[in-house]
Amino acid sequence: MSPLKDADVVARGRAYLESLAGRRVAVVGLGKSGLAAARLLQTAGARVIASDQKTLAALGADARGLLALGVTLLVGGSHPEVTQGADLVVLSPGIPLDSPLVVPARAEGIPIIGELELGWRAMEADTIAITGTNGKTTTTALTGALLAEQARPVLVGGNIGVPLAAHALTFGADGLVVCEVSSFQLETTEAFHPRVAAVLNVTPDHLDRHGSFAAYLDAKARIFLNQTSADCAVLNADDEAAAGLAGRTKLNGHVERICPLGEVFLRGAHNVENVLAATACALWTGIAPEAIRRGITRFRGVPHRIEFVRDLKGVHYYNDSKGTNVASTIKALESFSERIVLIAGGIGKGQDFTALADAARGRVLHAVVIGQDGGKIGSALARAGIPVTESVSLEGALHAARNAARPGDVVLLSPACASFDMFDNFEHRGDVFRGLVQGLA
Repeated sequence: MSPLKDADVVARGRAYLESLAGRRVAVVGLGKSGLAAARLLQTAGARVIASDQKTLAALGADARGLLALGVTLLVGGSHPEVTQGADLVVLSPGIPLDSPLVVPARAEGIPIIGELELGWRAMEADTIAITGTNGKTTTTALTGALLAEQARPVLVGGNIGVPLAAHALTFGADGLVVCEVSSFQLETTEAFHPRVAAVLNVTPDHLDRHGSFAAYLDAKARIFLNQTSADCAVLNADDEAAAGLAGRTKLNGHVERICPLGEVFLRGAHNVENVLAATACALWTGIAPEAIRRGITRFRGVPHRIEFVRDLKGVHYYNDSKGTNVASTIKALESFSERIVLIAGGIGKGQDFTALADAARGRVLHAVVIGQDGGKIGSALARAGIPVTESVSLEGALHAARNAARPGDVVLLSPACASFDMFDNFEHRGDVFRGLVQGLA
């Protein structure tokens, strides 16, 4: 069979799934999205071969379940042969397009997509897609909560932790998909066509992957690639980079009064922006402003994003483990009027921490740094006159922060860094922090 070309993917839903039958499809990477993609493809009748550097034991029961379905697995190392003879490659978002695993397939002209594209093609439901350097998880979750006020079925998924491919066979065409999408996922989109596409903000991040801010911005802008004048684009006019994407969209607009700011529970001016974006996305569906107002007043945020954990002897502890870049942590700092003891550090992704130090001056009374690039953060904060303590563990950092805090202060975990030097992901880091805080005597 010849590789799957664009002409094969004009149709969505059942027609697309039928086009996969008998095709040889390589799935590269068996994280949550790769596992969902492999299961969907095998169910559609494709001949699936999947690879991952981890061993089968490390991948766990879900990967072993693929063997029972008839998927061929190549695990425990690098397997460039996985794409040989493939009609289609489905690539994990964690693997760049210039990976040695992928370059041969690109040279042969084999189509390469991600699980986001695959799941969207396999469905027929209208999609609302939300991206941005920061705030996209909160905005996606809030948009889903607002749409729960109307009658159509709603699926909240994508980068928020629920692969679209896992629900493609059961979610009806009459529903609404609210999808958080990352720059890594957008790199491998082709036909992906959200009816509503939102870009919340774009600040330097993942430069170790994209190479430059311009390339990162281009990846974000792919969210608008297939939109038409019948669709809706949502941009943050107060964010220079996001507003600059207006020329890549077909925009119009109107003003709609929803609710007073006092009814927004979430802390920080950045969350006002998130609420505005979610509201704009929801209005496209025709939902009444009164219903949106009800949803806003009920929403209490998402785990790991300025999440209140505990008040212990007048010190408030907050988990912002999802603060994985400088801009996100700055937003978190700006959300508090109280004095802050900051816990930060991890894998810095090539970021400059000067802006973080500038924002911390006058807000952070003490900083505790951890992880691979904790020393770089500590040096930047020290130059801003902020006392710094280094710790080799999150537990040690929490005890140091507790000793530095006084009643009325905030202890804030907002690392400004990725977590993979010490933890599985930011959720793992936040769960560990939450558990440690709850265990304080």
